[in-house]
Amino acid sequence: MFIDEVRIHAKGGKGGDGVTAFARQPYEPKGPPDGGDGGNGGSVVLRASRNVASLVDFHHRPHRQAERGRHGSGDRRRGADGDDVVLLVPVGTVVKDEHGTPLADLAAEGDEVVAAPGGRGGRGNAAFRTPRRRSPRFRELGEPPTERWLTLELKLAADVALVGFPNAGKSSLIARLSAARPKIGDYPFTTLSPNLGVVRHDDVDFVVADVPGLIEGAGEGRGLGHDFLRHVERARVLVHVLDCATYEQRDPREDLATVVAELQRYQADLLERPALVLLNKADADPDVAEIVRPDLEADGWEVIVGSAVTGDGCDRLVGRLATIVEGLRDEEPATVAPGRPTTRPVLRPVEEEVTVEATDDGFRVSGPQVERWVAMTDFGNDEAVVYLGNRLARAGVEKALVAAGAREGDSIDLAGVAFDFSPDQSDLPADEREEIDAGGGG
Repeated sequence: MFIDEVRIHAKGGKGGDGVTAFARQPYEPKGPPDGGDGGNGGSVVLRASRNVASLVDFHHRPHRQAERGRHGSGDRRRGADGDDVVLLVPVGTVVKDEHGTPLADLAAEGDEVVAAPGGRGGRGNAAFRTPRRRSPRFRELGEPPTERWLTLELKLAADVALVGFPNAGKSSLIARLSAARPKIGDYPFTTLSPNLGVVRHDDVDFVVADVPGLIEGAGEGRGLGHDFLRHVERARVLVHVLDCATYEQRDPREDLATVVAELQRYQADLLERPALVLLNKADADPDVAEIVRPDLEADGWEVIVGSAVTGDGCDRLVGRLATIVEGLRDEEPATVAPGRPTTRPVLRPVEEEVTVEATDDGFRVSGPQVERWVAMTDFGNDEAVVYLGNRLARAGVEKALVAAGAREGDSIDLAGVAFDFSPDQSDLPADEREEIDAGGGG
């Protein structure tokens, strides 16, 4: 089954928790803190591979999760990192977030993107020891992982795309030109998913895609228009396959005009690519081909008359396509060193600053960094809560709340955790807050 669009739920692994521990040795019953850090959680990674031809595996198993990090332990032993989960997708897969914003275009072998990063491991109490805080009795919890829904959309990476009305003979043509064996029938929409075939001419190999038949309104999504048209986007060359022997006695010139209009409506720059016209089935009605050909050539089209059934004109078509494809490849700049995987631009959201907004119950503080701090705080430990308060103060959260109108005792919502605002230390220098945080040491 050919699947070219799926939704998946990717979830990274949670970071391992840090640990609170102290060295216990002979003659040193109260040794220094030696709690180790937790390991980082694994990430869900999408990687393009030519060994995968469809997204069908994700259709049946849409939920994917990486391994969590292990907890730290005493003697400063760090927990093991969780293993990444590498998901292989076809070359030409576009990754979009739940809002439809593109995150990555995996257009070449080896391209990859981190779909769901794992959480960072929490620090053990040994990491919090300072000259003033000599015996910290708190640790960090592991960072929660990223989890989100993503849309994977496959756009076939072919050199040549065969486009045209249903039953124009595209499947017969790709079967004639290559070793592909698509379903062929004498009725419209025989092909319901694209077929790929490799064609060789002299020393030039190129890939041809048989794109299912287009109909009027396809550019606006009528029928399966968008599902079909997306596979034309990456093609270097277009071949308009026109039927010269339709039982409806359609005019091939009108068919061409309709297909061109749909391509322009869907993506106008498709018309700027090299294109040929194949007047197919000329063996069944050669008079139509002879009538239509002069008009198409007068409009600037390069026209080849032939038949996918008899093979007439196919050698000429393959030769022209090989010449065009080879020329286009020579024009492409060599941007990647041989033997190194291609890296495509990856768009990632930029972390926003801390924002404070008034609510009916008080104030809400949001921001990726401070929300992460809250998630990694052990609220069952008073020292950890004091440490969090000092971090928030140093990050300017207290000043932002005061500027927004927050007063002593107001309710503050931060990452789902409710706080009572207490700005007593908001004007203290950082070193004085650190001294208070240390609690006298010992």
